[in-house]
Amino acid sequence: QVQLVESGGGLVQPGGSLRLSCAASRSIFSRYAMGWYRQAPGKERELVAVITTNGNRNYADSVKGRFTISRDNAENTVSLQMNSLKPEDTAVYYCNAAWGTLESHWGQGTQVTVSS
Repeated sequence: QVQLVESGGGLVQPGGSLRLSCAASRSIFSRYAMGWYRQAPGKERELVAVITTNGNRNYADSVKGRFTISRDNAENTVSLQMNSLKPEDTAVYYCNAAWGTLESHWGQGTQVTVSS
């Protein structure tokens, strides 16, 4: 069983930056694609960014050029660097680990609030 714990959320002004981190309880580098999702009030959960085991990255159009996802296989961690934050980025952010369609694991989420 993979356990994921997010950290780094908080309150930031528009234009500011935050770095989210996700720590896994076991090795993930050889099996899991890692992703960050978010869910804003009244909206569906959406994919923000994903990184594969070989380091390929994909981003939602709304965050492309502002967010960067990275992974450290030795430390079993995944990070999301968020720059030029907008009020529309306000949401609960969730870490996800997926092994094809066989396994999918979620963290408990961390709140990000972008407000003046």
